[in-house]
Amino acid sequence: MPREPASTVPDHDSSKGHGVGIRIIPRLDIKGPNLVKGIHLEGLRVLGKPEQFARYYYDQGADELFYMDAVASLYERNGLAEIIRRTAEEIRIPLTVGGGIRSVDDVRQALRCGADKVAINTAAIARPAMIREAAESFGSSTIIVSIEAIRHPDGRWYAYTDCGRNETGRDAIEWAAEAIDLGAGELVVTSVDREGTGKGYDIELTRRIAESAPIPVIACGGAGQKEHVQQVIEEGRADAVSLASSLHYHFLSQYDALAEDYRGEGNTEFLRKQGGGSAAAAKHLSCFSLPELKSFLTSNGIDCRCLEYA
Repeated sequence: MPREPASTVPDHDSSKGHGVGIRIIPRLDIKGPNLVKGIHLEGLRVLGKPEQFARYYYDQGADELFYMDAVASLYERNGLAEIIRRTAEEIRIPLTVGGGIRSVDDVRQALRCGADKVAINTAAIARPAMIREAAESFGSSTIIVSIEAIRHPDGRWYAYTDCGRNETGRDAIEWAAEAIDLGAGELVVTSVDREGTGKGYDIELTRRIAESAPIPVIACGGAGQKEHVQQVIEEGRADAVSLASSLHYHFLSQYDALAEDYRGEGNTEFLRKQGGGSAAAAKHLSCFSLPELKSFLTSNGIDCRCLEYA
């Protein structure tokens, strides 16, 4: 499913705003052949096969899917090509791919495999001009800059790479503005401090970036209650929301993940102890489905897409 390069970089302002409804985007972190989940982007444990989750979320009305190779930059590889090919054959919603994208050629390859958008972080920090080159080659709407932020004692957020492992010394809010100037079409802002904790998004971080951004900002990291999603939209000014744990554990509560083959890499102890997974495995989380989340948001006056699924 190849994607043809766009000839121009579209006007940023054309895609900003909530007029078409908030996007809800399940995030699928991948290690080898498996879907994994950790806390603070560490301690990854196997939850199942990504194709099973992707199909389930598609059927339930996901607006997009965000695939992230959780160890790509660490091992200097990207292993999502075959997973993306299989997913793109069955699922007709936008797919974003991130992790291990080191060059414009890597962007091209991801699009040819079936991705609709590509998220870059480590390579963009190392050589910011790559953002402009990729946006000019494929269109700004195709290029997402991923910002992994950690708040320091001085009150500022700093950008990190390699799934929050490596500090860059760059102010995350200043880096967001630079990425926009270079041609990024969207930003996905992940609070490493909140990621996987279920304690809620970093509202201040999201708002500080979203209020000055003329492009969509996707909030990521920390959702544990439906109210957290509502809060980051209303108070954090997010244009879209990405989440994982609450959705993943809801799926595992009704699916026998142990029926799959786990000879590939990954820590499967969690699944085996939980007998295939259960909502009780995440006591700090409120597990819910996509239709439940969209119905909750709609009842609180927030427009969502694909309401026919909810």
